[in-house]
Amino acid sequence: MKKSKSLTATLALASLCASLCVGLPAAAQDDGIPVTRMSRLRGLGGDARQFDQQSKLQYDQMLAQAHQKDAVATERNPQLIRLRAIAQRLIPFTTRWNPDSANWKWEVNLLNSPTVNAFCMPGGRIAFYNGILTKLNLTDDEVAMVMGHEIAHALREHAREQAGKNAITSVGARIFGAIGSAYFGVDPRLGDAAAGAVAQGAALSFSRDDESEADLVGLDLAARAGFDPRAGIALWQKMGAVNKSQPLPFLSTHPSGSKRIDDMDKNMYLVLPVFARARGLDPNNLPPYRSLALPKS
Repeated sequence: MKKSKSLTATLALASLCASLCVGLPAAAQDDGIPVTRMSRLRGLGGDARQFDQQSKLQYDQMLAQAHQKDAVATERNPQLIRLRAIAQRLIPFTTRWNPDSANWKWEVNLLNSPTVNAFCMPGGRIAFYNGILTKLNLTDDEVAMVMGHEIAHALREHAREQAGKNAITSVGARIFGAIGSAYFGVDPRLGDAAAGAVAQGAALSFSRDDESEADLVGLDLAARAGFDPRAGIALWQKMGAVNKSQPLPFLSTHPSGSKRIDDMDKNMYLVLPVFARARGLDPNNLPPYRSLALPKS
């Protein structure tokens, strides 16, 4: 699929804003979730440029296979337009967590599949499955929580870190396999649309520490973009409720539970003032967050 000129211009503008955000005043950068150093294990996982190249190859292969099954949303799809608008708001704040993201060639696509899943590959290549939007009846704030979480994995280079861990334990990590398993292994069918491109072996789960970091980085990104971080708690409550009746692929590599919600809740005091500032609201008098009910089964 050829990108429309409007999409290219939109994401290019978002990337420009991201580069400009590096120079924001300290007061606008030092609040929220504190930025920590990324794991040194990334260095053992392979060259960052190789990871980016392999990411692009696999993402393009995925789209090509999905197109053959007519499983990629068209440019005019309302949900795809919605996803890209949310991404455009999040991207300018990514450089706080990884300065290299200012030069990423961001992509956002929607796969027409009932699967409840989403991912962001190295280099800012985002994909959502339609099922996560419809089965959970997500608000824009909740979509931003999912997207922010997945972007966080890419920003903090968790796939490369995981490959480094595998190298240490003599698992024989390979760049192609590490990326493919991390992002596609959770659903080898890729919505029944791209099996040939993504059947790379067993799923590779990020560590619990990586998942916790992605939760908090995602909260921070969303709050800076003006999305209510309290939506993160509502999102995981929805995930848990739906998972009771039908196991969700997303939760196979994103463990849920009360501890996850508790950890986000404990850090809410750091991100709510950021959200309030972005929206021009009084942080001490915020209106309650309102989610949407789950669809009736």
